[in-house]
Amino acid sequence: MAVQLEESWNRVLGDEFEKEYMKKLKAFLLKEKQEGKTIYPPGNCIFNAFTHTTFDKVKAVIIGQDPYHGPNQAHGLAFSVQKGVAIPPSLRNIYKELQTDIPGFKIPAHGELTKWADEGVLLLNATLTVRAGEAGSHQKKGWEEFTDQAIKVVAEKKEGIVFLLWGRYAQSKAAFIDDNKHYILKAPHPSPLAQGFIGCKHFSKTNDILEKAGKKRIDWQLE
Repeated sequence: MAVQLEESWNRVLGDEFEKEYMKKLKAFLLKEKQEGKTIYPPGNCIFNAFTHTTFDKVKAVIIGQDPYHGPNQAHGLAFSVQKGVAIPPSLRNIYKELQTDIPGFKIPAHGELTKWADEGVLLLNATLTVRAGEAGSHQKKGWEEFTDQAIKVVAEKKEGIVFLLWGRYAQSKAAFIDDNKHYILKAPHPSPLAQGFIGCKHFSKTNDILEKAGKKRIDWQLE
């Protein structure tokens, strides 16, 4: 938590670090470390979504819920895993949809989505840390207040952002977004346990919206 937030985000979110909820969150994370708990992602990756997608660069937002809780998976970007680990089921479904939606898309051999983040896709989990092997273990400790505020400042201070809201949890964040100023695309969660994500065409729709607004399309292909 000693990591400094990227400068453009610090301008719009820096005050959050002085608030009571953030002080409690810091104390909670410190206690976890003191008790010898392993926390994912590593400390220098916690704010990766903000580092790779600066506030000025945001074109689209994809909202996840919790970081992956297995070794070498989470690195601070929703749905993304580090190279060298198995592609999780939800991301496999995302790749399947891309293959049918984006002509010529080839499914990569890894699940690392940094390229999307660098192109302006904010890959934001609602909770930014998790205890190893314990899904949801850092929920309701303060992270959600911080990430809700991030969504709110994007919705308030920017225009024409495409919000891709997958599943009920992500769709609850639509309450913060003025759909007269922004574009909201809703679909079921890409998890194989849900039905209906395949066929949503959110990736081509996002690019059509960006192109009509005179913005550069996102190259969804990963190396």
